[in-house]
Amino acid sequence: MRAMLQRVFALVVKELLALLRDPASRAVLIGPPIIQLIVFGYAATFELKHVPFVVYNQDQGQLSRELVARFAGAPSFDLLSPVHSQEAIERAINDKSALMALDIGPNFSADLERGQPAHVQIILDGRDSNTAAIAMGYVQSIVTQFNREQFLRHGAKPPTTVLLDRAWFNPNLDSRWFIVPGICGILTLLVSMLTTGLSVAREREMGTFDQLLVTPMPPAEILLGKALPGFLVGTAEGSLIIFMAVFWFHVPFTGSLLGLYIGLLCFLFSSVGIGLMISSLAVTQQQGLLGVFLFMVPAIVLSGFATPIANMPPAVQYITLLDPLRYFLIILRGSFLEGGGIALFGPQYWPLLTIGVICMIIAGSLFRKRIG
Repeated sequence: MRAMLQRVFALVVKELLALLRDPASRAVLIGPPIIQLIVFGYAATFELKHVPFVVYNQDQGQLSRELVARFAGAPSFDLLSPVHSQEAIERAINDKSALMALDIGPNFSADLERGQPAHVQIILDGRDSNTAAIAMGYVQSIVTQFNREQFLRHGAKPPTTVLLDRAWFNPNLDSRWFIVPGICGILTLLVSMLTTGLSVAREREMGTFDQLLVTPMPPAEILLGKALPGFLVGTAEGSLIIFMAVFWFHVPFTGSLLGLYIGLLCFLFSSVGIGLMISSLAVTQQQGLLGVFLFMVPAIVLSGFATPIANMPPAVQYITLLDPLRYFLIILRGSFLEGGGIALFGPQYWPLLTIGVICMIIAGSLFRKRIG
């Protein structure tokens, strides 16, 4: 056992030196993940701010000006120069200088004073349907509040049904609290798979694979020595990214650190197994790199990072069960926002371990076949 540990330790040191001494590998493992975390953490958001809009106010009464002021003062909207015709609205929408337009009729204030419905036409640029839908939600919120105050101002009773919104786990609905933990999982998967996905292929490309085979190490020890650097690098990168999520992006961490790190190790076990399987199939590093990215794209799409898995077709939902990132995102978001611990994450641990065991067995079989 001692001799085996010494051999595996020597191979792990050799792998780490090969990674850290190569400037290109060192730059790939350290620089891009941090840059991607900062860029995606600030750029990827479901919030909508500073939507440019124009107003064609044919009324110019007090109430119409008050409604326009509510939109102009909201952080989600930026009022451009007022327009004075329907054709000007069309031009602003067509040339994309405005995403939205308010067309207020000439009798808006008078209708409200008489207690009659007053209509405002909202025109949105439907070419960006997602942004338009979010903007419409903001518009409805402003108009609903405006109507409620008009009811109270004229001595009428407010609507009998009053909606009081309250968001659990994320009171301010800050999308960064949702996105940054997901980015932590994606970057940890990328780094660990790159570390292991290129290891065996690098040996073949550099001509040192045959030298490795004549050593007294059996195939199981070689695979173990190739897997452990992925664990070490993935744990270090994952810890750094989690640290930045808490202290740079100020995402609250309310769960169990032990539960999170057990999940991280289970996730690395599965991702390293997939990386070794890809590396055993690849002949060159280019093939290994291509295999890693061929896995990464569907893994991100099927993980529930951006779109809920429940909204996917039933057949696709079954495919997501093979995606380790799906389970780790639940652990990450549960640790940061839900205060989850080991007991809560138990149903996520065992699928990760199962995926890792199956992939390690396949990688070992492919490795032995390559030797034969």
